[in-house]
This record gives sequence, structure tokens and C-alpha cells, in this order.
Amino acid sequence: MTKIIASPNCGNSPKMEFLKQFNIAFAEGNVEFLTEGVTDDIVWNVIGDKKIEGIKAFTAELEKMQSVKASELRIDQILTHGKEGAANGMMVMVNGEHYAFSDFYVFQRAKGEKIKAITSYCIKL
Repeated sequence: MTKIIASPNCGNSPKMEFLKQFNIAFAEGNVEFLTEGVTDDIVWNVIGDKKIEGIKAFTAELEKMQSVKASELRIDQILTHGKEGAANGMMVMVNGEHYAFSDFYVFQRAKGEKIKAITSYCIKL
């Protein structure tokens, strides 16, 4: 089970709570939650690594990553405004590796709950 540490201001709005749960699902390898939370034409740009386009490629990438789970997820900040959102923090993997992350999200619309684009920055510490 992944230990979750989240900033107390996380969850002040439905979108902030959604992004908190989205990051928890990522750390726990919950492919179903993640794929339900994005549009069919999702674009995930992992800066310096790869660009994944479409729900099938997104799902395939998540399934490849399922074997590497986080033992701890720390969410430092979650921000949302209109169609955009961001989250940053740190993950400690089961193998002991530490990663700092910052993700920027674009929702399908200001009132929408589905993400249509993610830009991820991930640094091994």
C-alpha cells in the first residue's frame, strides 16, 4: 500500500480533489481510474523522454509502468484555474529510488472532469 502525504490545502475544489486522486492512482498503478479520467485523444508529453498520443497508447504505457509502484507519494501542491491544473511532489518507489515530479494538466473544458493533455517533468533524485 502506498503511503500518501498531501498538502492540507489539496482538495479545496472538485478539480483539486480529482487531481489528488489522479496522482494517487498513478502512484498505485490504478490504470482503470487513470484511463477513465482522460479523453480518448489524450496527449501525454513526458519532457525529455516521450510523447504519448491517444487512449490506447496511454493505456499501454500505464500498463508497462504497473510493475513499478510507489511506496510513498508526497503531493506538495495542487493548483487549478479554468481549464488548467498542476501538481508537484515526490515519489519514493518500492526499490528505494526517489523522483521529484511536476505535472501540468489541460482539462477538456473549464467545467470538465476529464484531462485532455498532460505535460510531465520527472527528475530522479
